[in-house]
Amino acid sequence: MKVLFLCTANSCRSILSEALFNHLAPAGIKAYSAGSQPKGEVHPLSLKTLRDAGISSEGLSSKSSDVYESLAPDFVITVCDKAMGEACPVFFGPAVKAHWGLADPSEYQGSPEEVEAAFESTLDIIRTRIEAFFALPLKQMSPEQLKAELALIGTLGAGA
Repeated sequence: MKVLFLCTANSCRSILSEALFNHLAPAGIKAYSAGSQPKGEVHPLSLKTLRDAGISSEGLSSKSSDVYESLAPDFVITVCDKAMGEACPVFFGPAVKAHWGLADPSEYQGSPEEVEAAFESTLDIIRTRIEAFFALPLKQMSPEQLKAELALIGTLGAGA
């Protein structure tokens, strides 16, 4: 099974999602990430947050969703928060699509400690959502049921 996390810059939210998903995933399930307007580099605080959490950042890079044109993911999950202002493409054929909006921690205004805390909080929300994803009986659910459950998962931690 393949899961693709999409965002605009592919520098923070989708990168954190890819790395944590792969850290927690059982064998046979792999996550990827990409952006509609990739920055070309992973935000340094994304890498620090992963390192501090004991999660590998090996192989992570900021890249365009175009590189996955032939990926054929089973799930495409957008993690941008400004759907009106961001172009998060969801064009991957029959994949089950969901939106797990997250505020961009790199846009948080505050002291360096507060900005780091925003990255940590984002990773915590992602962990809650991914753990809920893995708790689903995926093989026993119809695409419609999966879409509904993924929509609910996308609201977890929203008030955090």
